[in-house]
Amino acid sequence: MKKLMQGNEAVVEGSLKAGLKFYAAYPITPASEIMHVMATKKGVAFVHAEDEISAVNMAVGASIAGGKAMTSTAGPGFSLMQETIGLAAITETPVVIVDVQRVGPGTGMPTLPAQGDVLQSAYGRHGDTYPIVLCPNSVEECYKYTIEAFNAAEEILGPVILLSDGFVGHLYETVDLESIKYDIKNRNTEPFGKGVRHFTGLVSKNWVPQTKSAEAYKEWLRRVKKRTEEVSKRYAFYEYAENKKADTLLIAYGITSRVLLPLKDKYSIFRPIRMYPVLEEELKKIASKYKRVIVVEMNDGQYQKEVERVLKREVELIPVLGGSISLEGIRKEWKL
Repeated sequence: MKKLMQGNEAVVEGSLKAGLKFYAAYPITPASEIMHVMATKKGVAFVHAEDEISAVNMAVGASIAGGKAMTSTAGPGFSLMQETIGLAAITETPVVIVDVQRVGPGTGMPTLPAQGDVLQSAYGRHGDTYPIVLCPNSVEECYKYTIEAFNAAEEILGPVILLSDGFVGHLYETVDLESIKYDIKNRNTEPFGKGVRHFTGLVSKNWVPQTKSAEAYKEWLRRVKKRTEEVSKRYAFYEYAENKKADTLLIAYGITSRVLLPLKDKYSIFRPIRMYPVLEEELKKIASKYKRVIVVEMNDGQYQKEVERVLKREVELIPVLGGSISLEGIRKEWKL
């Protein structure tokens, strides 16, 4: 059955379909609707936390206790959550963090959208962590990729980030959720209180702390990194609109990719959905066909630098800044 739904609401519905048991958050624009809608749902433990640090710690603790857990926030709150996201990584605890991006840094422009948390989503924590990061561009995808975020978290045994933005989160579209295909990955690890586990955040081997063993750390890192590399292959989501007459490839994600769709008659367009790990093989294969590669994003070149690193060639940038985006504005300023 078709239904008019907001992107943030679709995140809630996707999380419940995935088997969410615990949700904690602190209200923050433009993610607050996730919290508002979640508060009305039955069958999920809900906590209005006193701040974002408490919220993410509660979510990680709930997952350790055995239930699928999620929190949601925007840029400033996401920054506050980084230490605990690292805790989830080192304790190998599945958790989903939804970041509905807005203009920053600082308080920035709270009601306007941006894509400024791309690098933070992958590298915001101290130490070496390897999260999977997914980025939807529609209400339907908010539902679908929230489910996939939970699936990926259960497989990598760690944090997965869903990167939305103020436009996508507040977008209303008619969707038929029953027509969307998905699988559900069940929890396959023992909860706290069963078996032998170590949850302090210290480096450990066989769940025994090893705070001065370089080998224990390297063994942990190899295991977690290999697991993420193998699992992420099953989440290599992207969209490629090829124009065989084009000599230029546009790369965009999230709401920006929606705005550029009318240009597909002139350019080819590549849209990464799995932002991290970066789709290196796919980017290399597709970009090799084009003289020019241009990344269009609502920041000052965060993903452009990643693409340039992967391709080892010049990658142009069209930065869409200040929380406003229109095809007319992009064409006028950058002559696309």
